[in-house]
Amino acid sequence: MAEYVAIDVQGGVGLVTMDRPPMNALSAQVQAELRDAARELSARADVGAVVITGGPKVFAAGADIKEMQGMDLQAMLEASVQLQDCFTAVAQIAQPTIAAITGYALGGGLELAMCCDLRVIGDNARVGQPEILLGLVPGAGGTQRLPRLVGPARAKDLIFSGRFVGADEAHAIGLVDRVVAPDDVLGEAMAWAAQLARGPAIAMRGAKRVIDNGLDVDLDTGLELERMLFATLFATEDRAIGMASFVENGPGKAEFTGR
Repeated sequence: MAEYVAIDVQGGVGLVTMDRPPMNALSAQVQAELRDAARELSARADVGAVVITGGPKVFAAGADIKEMQGMDLQAMLEASVQLQDCFTAVAQIAQPTIAAITGYALGGGLELAMCCDLRVIGDNARVGQPEILLGLVPGAGGTQRLPRLVGPARAKDLIFSGRFVGADEAHAIGLVDRVVAPDDVLGEAMAWAAQLARGPAIAMRGAKRVIDNGLDVDLDTGLELERMLFATLFATEDRAIGMASFVENGPGKAEFTGR
């Protein structure tokens, strides 16, 4: 049984909740539990979308500094492998993922949120990559995922300064996707995930995979990935259902089976 990371599946949505008071610091144990939760949910056919959240006052406040403080170079080289394994597992969850951000998402907390496909944030929340204030740089994907979301110049500003960013600025620069009242964050994320979970599961997973893989290749290769997925989906039951429903009832009314 995991101690700090809980899984609850509700109506096709897998809810992952971190609970390590007081700040959800991402210790080695939390990392391992997040990695295991990501892999479990990714393999479940009854889960169509995933929401990751923390508590009402903090999503996750980054690495466990006390745990890291005594590490030397060799120890950190080894620990950083687990750190990135954890975040890669979250990024590679097959289903669409949504981060529900309340309070603070700092350092590793923001890096974890960026591993998700979409982000909902409370209007009083604060995010940032303050590692530079410790004489460090982000170590769980911040130097790579942040520029992909907001562009290299904005990413450098945030990483060089270590400053905290409010919800409105985060939304304006494309770091988050929806801003709502703090009490509505989880409900908004769950409703959004439920909508996605009702979609065609094979196409949804395929779209996520092709988009993510396409970012790392040239345009021609990406177009070939898309072409193959598009054609392959014609072998699915969901494609037949979707087209028949469109012809008979118009768009948006199909009830997919996931086959």
